[in-house]
Amino acid sequence: MAKTIVVKQVGSPIRRPAEQRATLIGLGLNKMHKTRELEDTPSVRGMVRKIPHLVEIIEEKG
Repeated sequence: MAKTIVVKQVGSPIRRPAEQRATLIGLGLNKMHKTRELEDTPSVRGMVRKIPHLVEIIEEKG
């Protein structure tokens, strides 16, 4: 079974640079307090590291 992480959006993309908004959309997040279960890959981890003020990792599975 592949490792997964649960990511939750905790910050608003309002008044943020377009690059940060695009990163949120790439993670599948676009509304406050929405969560997504994503595969734990280096690319996903890198996206989360780019916007640590907008998302948080709730859980790591696998």
